[in-house]
Amino acid sequence: MLSGTFSARAYSFFDTLVWIACLNLLWIAFTVLGLGVLGAGPATAAAQILVRKRAAGDAAPLLRGFAAEYFRNFGRANALSLPVMAVVAALVLNWNYFSGGHGIFPQLMAVVLLVAGAFVAGAFCYVFPMYARYELPLPQYLLMSSRFAVRHLAGTVILLFVSAAVLYGSSCLPGLIPLFSMGAWLYLTGWLCDRFFTANDQAVEQVEPVGQVVPQGAST
Repeated sequence: MLSGTFSARAYSFFDTLVWIACLNLLWIAFTVLGLGVLGAGPATAAAQILVRKRAAGDAAPLLRGFAAEYFRNFGRANALSLPVMAVVAALVLNWNYFSGGHGIFPQLMAVVLLVAGAFVAGAFCYVFPMYARYELPLPQYLLMSSRFAVRHLAGTVILLFVSAAVLYGSSCLPGLIPLFSMGAWLYLTGWLCDRFFTANDQAVEQVEPVGQVVPQGAST
């Protein structure tokens, strides 16, 4: 019995690793297909939709499912991701400018921008998992993910820790980038967010049926 249980767990673990590696390659390929900037959003949306399906036990074909979700969500995902990219670019450019300055004001601004960047990163971790789970007007995803990041700080810290760990691991072992890095980040953050949203929905149903933090819409 123990041997059978160990074998099943080992098979599940390595099956998940292979799935993550394939997800990583698909994300890179479809991002390149969209010329980078226009491909990253739809590829991330497709990946998070498939991560949620896998978390629910739906063994959908990965390549066919990824391609279908990528093209189905191409316009909406870009409308969601491009403003976020613009904000991130503005924060990075301004931080680079102020961090190289001398005096109290430039250094203070650099710290403020660093804190703002951490908040944006935390909120962004929720955006596409939320997109994969709920049907909302596009501006609501950005608003609700920001609110969720603030109201569920423990979860946000966990997501930031996972993101930092993946980034650190990729910087130490660059060979992970084409094989696992993005796929691992998408899988871990998507799986965690799905658990956070489920817990939030259950708490809202028990306490306050109306005016919940995250609307309970239909799945994408």
